[in-house]
Amino acid sequence: MAAAVSPAIEVSGSPASVRLVAGRVISVDILRGVVMVIMALDHVRDFFTNIRFSPEDVTQTSLPLFFTRWITHFCAPTFVFLAGVGAGLSAARGKPRPALARFLLTRGAWLIIAELTVVRFGWSFNLQYATQVWVQVIWAIGWSMIVLAGLIYLPAWFILAFGLVMIGTHNLLDGIGLDWTGPSLAGAGLRDWLWSILHVPRLPVLYPLIPWIGVMAVGYVFAPLLLRPDPPRRRALFLMGGAITLGFILLRASNFYGDPQPWQVEPRPGMTLVSFLNTQKYPPSLLYLMMTLGPAIMLLPVFERARRWFATFFDTIGRVPFFYYVVHIYLIHVLAGIVSLAQGYSFTMFANPFFFYPDTWGFGLPVIYGIWILTVLLLYPACRWFAGVKERRRDLWWLGYL
Repeated sequence: MAAAVSPAIEVSGSPASVRLVAGRVISVDILRGVVMVIMALDHVRDFFTNIRFSPEDVTQTSLPLFFTRWITHFCAPTFVFLAGVGAGLSAARGKPRPALARFLLTRGAWLIIAELTVVRFGWSFNLQYATQVWVQVIWAIGWSMIVLAGLIYLPAWFILAFGLVMIGTHNLLDGIGLDWTGPSLAGAGLRDWLWSILHVPRLPVLYPLIPWIGVMAVGYVFAPLLLRPDPPRRRALFLMGGAITLGFILLRASNFYGDPQPWQVEPRPGMTLVSFLNTQKYPPSLLYLMMTLGPAIMLLPVFERARRWFATFFDTIGRVPFFYYVVHIYLIHVLAGIVSLAQGYSFTMFANPFFFYPDTWGFGLPVIYGIWILTVLLLYPACRWFAGVKERRRDLWWLGYL
C-alpha cells in the first residue's frame, strides 16, 4: 500500500515560525493549489461553453460570465510568481548556486519540450503540427527558468530591479507592433517572430515572454521574506499585497498608464466595473499583474493558518502542479469527447482542440460549474497518489521535473 502523504496540518516547532510540511512552506503550496483548481474552471469553460464571444466583451457579456473568466486571471501570474518563489526558497535554504542553476536550466528546457509534445497533444488530440501548434504558460515558465538560471549569479538587488523594470515599463513598448498582418506567423520574417516571442502574441505564440520573466525574477527575490519570523512576516505580506492592490485601483482609475485599453463608464449596470477590471492578459499588462499578484500575496499569510480539509486538499494539489496541469487537460478533453460523442457529434470534433468545436455545441454556466467540480474531485486522488510517490522516492531525481 502506498504511504500516506504527510498531513498538511503539521506545524513547525515555534509559533513564530513559518508553517512547514516536509520542509515545504505550506502557504505557498496551498496558494498554488487554489489557483490550480481555479485554472481548471477556465479550461472546462473552454471545452464546454455554448458562448461564442469573449467573456470580457462588455457589449455582450454578463456579470456571472465575466467573473467566471476574471477569477481565473489570478492563475498564470500566481503560478509563475510562485515558481520563482520556489527557486528562491531553495537558494535561501542553502542549495548551491551551480546546482540550482543546473536544475532551472534543465527543467526549463524540459518544460519547453513538454509544452510542444505532451501538453500540446492534450489540448489537440492530434498530431497536425503543420497547422495546430501554439505555446502557452508552460513554455513561458520554461524560458523564464532558463533566464533565471543565469540571473541567480547576480546580486539580489539587481534581480529585483530587473524584474520590476520589466514588469513596470513593458507597456511602453505597446506601440511597437508586428509588420506581419496574418493570423499566424507562418510566412513572417525573423523580426516579427522575435517580437512576437517577446511581446506581441500571434499564433503560435500565445504567451510572449515579457514580462513573465520579470514576474519569476521578482518571485525569486521575494522568497526569503516567507522565512522570516512572525508577526513581522505576516504584517509585511499584508502591507505589500495591499499596497500593490491599492496601487492597481489608483493607477487604473487614472487611466494614465499600465494597460493598453482604458476603462470607461458603460450604459449597462455593472458593465462599468467590468470595464475597470478588464485588463490585458496577452501579454499581461502592468495593471493585470498588479490586480492579480497583490491579492495573491495577501492570501499567503491567510493560508498560513489554514487547517483541516482545506489545507490538506489544496496543499496536496499545490505540491504536484505540473502533474496536475497535464492530467487535468487530458481529463477535461476526454470528458468533452465522451459528452460530445454521446450527443451524436462526430469523432473528428473530439479529436481537435476546443476552438474547432461547432457552434451548436456547449452548455451554460451551471453545467460548466458542475463539470468543473467533478473534474477536480476526479483529479484529487491522482494528485494525492503522486504527491506520496514524490515524498517516498526522493532517490528518484527525475521526479523533481514532474
